[in-house]
Amino acid sequence: MWDFSVRRGIGLMVRTAPFLLFRAVVYFTIAVAYVLATGLGAGIGYGVGNFGDADFQASATLWGGGIGLALVAGILYLLREYVLYTVKAGHIAVMVELIDGRPLPDGMGQLAYARSVVTERFGQASVLFGIDQLVKGVINAVTGLLEGLFTLLPIPGLDRLMAVLRAYLKLAVGLIDEVILAHAIRTRADNPFASAREALVLYGQNARPMLVNSAWLTLIVYGLSLLVFLLMLAPAAALVYLIPGAWSAGGVVFALLFAWAIKAAVFEPFAIACLLQAFFKVTDGQVPSPVWEERIDGASRKFGELGRRAASWVGMRPPTKSPFDQSGAQA
Repeated sequence: MWDFSVRRGIGLMVRTAPFLLFRAVVYFTIAVAYVLATGLGAGIGYGVGNFGDADFQASATLWGGGIGLALVAGILYLLREYVLYTVKAGHIAVMVELIDGRPLPDGMGQLAYARSVVTERFGQASVLFGIDQLVKGVINAVTGLLEGLFTLLPIPGLDRLMAVLRAYLKLAVGLIDEVILAHAIRTRADNPFASAREALVLYGQNARPMLVNSAWLTLIVYGLSLLVFLLMLAPAAALVYLIPGAWSAGGVVFALLFAWAIKAAVFEPFAIACLLQAFFKVTDGQVPSPVWEERIDGASRKFGELGRRAASWVGMRPPTKSPFDQSGAQA
């Protein structure tokens, strides 16, 4: 039915508890920042609205809350490289080590260990972020290719079917970029761009089993997220009453924020732990297929860009050996 063990996925979560705690602090801090900024913005808007009538006050409150929400979103957009580098990639690194049976330090030492592994493979955060963006571009292109193939089929009601397929593919491939990054960590690749190309080809030639595994995990993760959202509606609605003017959309927005925080902190790493198991199992012993490499290269310019970056990568190459030995004599 699927190529991963739920029990082992939970076990990986338990063994990487320091990272789960770290993720929880990061994502819940983000959620609280959204709530506080929205409330502060709505409060300022409500105060400004006192200079006008009731409709103006309601509009000012709404605009104030929206501006506060957008301000935090903008700040987080600027911090996305840091979050990817320290939170996501670090957690993936320790999971890969555990899957392969390598020992890890106990407690919060995992954070420092993971950072050293990520730095060794990718160097700076900008390099990892650049690879991540290129990988996402390739995945989007391949997904678009699949959608294009379906549109050629003479099936009644295809428009509705395509809407469902598009939504599924968007969810199912949402974590594949992180699995691709895990391949570089696992193989101890000196060239992360070349490793990303290799992993993308391996994923492409195993697309069917990987999409099946992703489908099951999509159902599990988003089912649990929906449950959390429903449970959060009541306390989120209570928070709205603390905002001047009773910002009517706030309850739903805040419930979504806290459901997203739990998904990002807990459910998402569980899905990654399971996808890593599936990818390593399905691709075990395989080599990238030249046929699939050609297919992906024809579908995505980003894939070609990965190749060009791989050819020019010098970050991990050993220094050229000096013609002189340590004593200064010519070798």
